[in-house]
Amino acid sequence: MQTTYRSHTCGALRLTDEGQTVHLCGWVNAVRDQGGVLFVDLRDRYGVTQVTFRGDKDAALLAAAEPVRPEWALRVTGTVIARPEEARNANLETGDVEVEATALEILSESQTPPFPLGERAEVTPEIRLRHRYLDLRRPRMTKILSDRAKIMAIIRKGLDAQGFIDVETPTLVRSTPEGARDYLVPSRVHPGRFYALPQSPQIFKQLLMVGGQDRYYQFARCYRDEDLRADRQPEFTQIDIEASFVRPDDVFGFLEPVVAELIAAFHGREVPVPFRRMPYAESMERFGNDKPDLRNPLELRVVNDAAAALGFRVFESAVESGGLVKCLVGPGAASFSRKEIDGLEAEARSMGAGGLAWAKVTEDGATGPLGKFLIGDAGLAFLRAVEASPGDLILCAAGAPVVVNRVLSALRDRVAQRLDLVDTNRTEVLWITDFPLLEWNDESERFQAQHHPFTMPAADDVPLVFEAAEKGPDGWDKATLESIRTQAYDLVIDGVEMGSGSVRIHRQDIQQAAFALLGLTPDDVERRFGWFVDALQYGTPPHGGFAIGFDRLVMTLLGEEGIQDVIAFPKTLNASDLMCGAPAEVDDLQMAELHLASTADPDGEDD
Repeated sequence: MQTTYRSHTCGALRLTDEGQTVHLCGWVNAVRDQGGVLFVDLRDRYGVTQVTFRGDKDAALLAAAEPVRPEWALRVTGTVIARPEEARNANLETGDVEVEATALEILSESQTPPFPLGERAEVTPEIRLRHRYLDLRRPRMTKILSDRAKIMAIIRKGLDAQGFIDVETPTLVRSTPEGARDYLVPSRVHPGRFYALPQSPQIFKQLLMVGGQDRYYQFARCYRDEDLRADRQPEFTQIDIEASFVRPDDVFGFLEPVVAELIAAFHGREVPVPFRRMPYAESMERFGNDKPDLRNPLELRVVNDAAAALGFRVFESAVESGGLVKCLVGPGAASFSRKEIDGLEAEARSMGAGGLAWAKVTEDGATGPLGKFLIGDAGLAFLRAVEASPGDLILCAAGAPVVVNRVLSALRDRVAQRLDLVDTNRTEVLWITDFPLLEWNDESERFQAQHHPFTMPAADDVPLVFEAAEKGPDGWDKATLESIRTQAYDLVIDGVEMGSGSVRIHRQDIQQAAFALLGLTPDDVERRFGWFVDALQYGTPPHGGFAIGFDRLVMTLLGEEGIQDVIAFPKTLNASDLMCGAPAEVDDLQMAELHLASTADPDGEDD
């Protein structure tokens, strides 16, 4: 760390350095004036060192140091001395020593920061992001960015050792709108035409396999113009990998030792390899989602038959219409107050449920709105089906599967948190496999790809793809199309989806058939993907890969609640950069050069 400015960092000095003359550079963390003695805590990325200015040894130097204030940048020269035993600071790695200053250079003065840089300071996110360059000086943020770099290094080392090569792919690409919106970039030299910023390097990494590169990876910058959440940003980094001549087991084998090493390094836990695997259908049935937190022991129960026999019209109607009746049992949760249950019901309604049927199980029967139906043999059969015991709370939802699963999945998390059932002392990792090829979009009234249009169907289901493509939309059976499985997989850690992958379609005929199921005409395919489909004619190898959301992975490994704090310069939830003021208007000359005009009102009203 030695430079022409400094001999040591502010985190380096120990008792073994006693007597050395050193040069330190950093920011003033704190100043304590003891009258004739001035203590300055000097901070850099590596730590804090106490610097002492003594008037009895150099009055002029003390006078020069007295004006310094927090966040001034200094260069200090001095001698390392041992602190008196009673003055040692066990909370600092440098706490056994101090530097007795012999020279001071003020490199830069600082205004009073808009917020305290101490770890305990209460600061609004907006203020922190507006002055992110100051926020990054805090030791917590410094450690996060340092750990992020370590995570990246472990991943690179693991992939390099397995023969993967780091290849950059373009970031000015053709727009192929499918899923999230593209960010568009107007071309100055091709008036009226636009590039798109890539949502992922998907097509290019497949073309690298066509090009014989065999094993590729990249820490890729990606862009999606979508509504944001705590774990989303408009621009983000993903760990992108692809390999030739592989099946899903091979891709799992590439990633599992790397992920296990990361968990051991940052959670201090060994996770067994190979990771657990669970088909998508099983995950949806047992947990209501495709990213279950297996530290939570609660499971959902499908009880259509038992529910239909209760004489409860809501349940009967759901079953008759082809819907679901599903229940969640909270062990010992009969102690929940009516206010708590009303809160759960309000949450269910907010997610589209018509209501929430519930009952408390006692030694003498069941109480609550559902309790009056849990009588006789039918009631006993229902209690056996949901595996409820005295003292338990039964929560049931009925209706369309997508709504029922969404509601009970959320309530599963909420009830487990309330009962303190989630075992945070372990890390649960699993692969979700066998995803459906297609999912129906009610808004657009068409099928869309569950993952992306280049996902290889399961070998046994390829004939169904060809058969449906040949029949065309008029001959489609919705249930049959929804049953087609793929060779796709997601990696889930503690209920957080880390990323997705699949074996890709490497045959042109299968790719054309898959496009047909998405409602794409030959003209659509040629316009959007023609250059890619053409490449499949030239001996494309079977290939597959994976992409991990790197920011989300760092967030999970470091135990952060959102990805803003693991990105050096993030955007807000409305995709704004408060620090530099982006997005912003541009001047008329720039607009004219790009052959653009805006219909937007600068004050926010569209014409």
